[in-house]
Amino acid sequence: MSRARSVAVIGAGIAGLSCARALDDAGLTVTVFEKSRGTGGRMSTRRRDEAAWDHGAQYFTARDPEFRAQVDEWVRQGHAARWEPRVAVLGAGAQRDASEPPERFVGAPRMTSPAAHLAHGLTVLTEHTVARLEPDGEAWRIVTTEHGAHGAFDAIALANPSPQARRLLLPVSPALADSAASVTMQPCWAAMLRYESVISLPFDGAFINEGPLRWVARNSAKRGRTGAEAWVLHASAEWSLAHLEAAAEEAGPLLVEAFRALGAPQPAAWSAHRWRFSLAGTPLGVDCLWDPAVRVGACGDWVLGGRVEGAWLSGRHLARRIAGLRTPEGAPGR
Repeated sequence: MSRARSVAVIGAGIAGLSCARALDDAGLTVTVFEKSRGTGGRMSTRRRDEAAWDHGAQYFTARDPEFRAQVDEWVRQGHAARWEPRVAVLGAGAQRDASEPPERFVGAPRMTSPAAHLAHGLTVLTEHTVARLEPDGEAWRIVTTEHGAHGAFDAIALANPSPQARRLLLPVSPALADSAASVTMQPCWAAMLRYESVISLPFDGAFINEGPLRWVARNSAKRGRTGAEAWVLHASAEWSLAHLEAAAEEAGPLLVEAFRALGAPQPAAWSAHRWRFSLAGTPLGVDCLWDPAVRVGACGDWVLGGRVEGAWLSGRHLARRIAGLRTPEGAPGR
């Protein structure tokens, strides 16, 4: 097969959009398939009753020079902003070193903004759940649950959680499927709390070393946020796994009570969301997965690690494999 010209990207989180943007910039025709109603994946924001919560990724850091250049560009264009919260470490056990806090960034005016910027101008098919990949001569067709077959595509980039990627890879590239199967994704319950007025706590964000909670944050303290006083609570992976199949009506009050034990009042309203595939327990630690024999690959934070940064970088690496590009020495482009 000659050089790839059309590519299907499965997943419209940061990894998938980073990959798709790089492929589009290289002149390839790209179609992104996303099972949800919007883009961003775990870089998401939920709005209700004049309040908003970044209930997935809370912030991101930028240590890699290429990703830092991208973040600086987002900041210049108003899609991201620095976040300088008052951060506490609470509870006994292993302590975090808070002496030199990392430079934190958030999407602006909401966490979805960087993803929306990456997606601008791309063909993104939302509410398209990919059921399987079908060979079509030397190309591929994408078969979706809701809308049937699409294609043909010269290459496929999987940017979904490792269990979902494994299922699609198994009949296509068993070696890549084995790699995906070796990564366990940890769940996370999130609770979103609304208050009628600002509550008095000595922190805007806190790492918690014991009990159900591992992180709490005043979403209202982030740059560009407006509306009611809003807090996000994230449960530990262990607690989330133990309550994985609980109903939101059961998990939410338990997290609210854990927050109240830290000195918070009862909220005016709350809701809960389960992230079944939140973070990789131990990422593969490679830049991306790529099988040139079948022109199928995978990317994401479960591949490279590093959360938002790792997802973005992994998507770029896979795009270069697909397009046959060398790593650039300058700015990352979009």
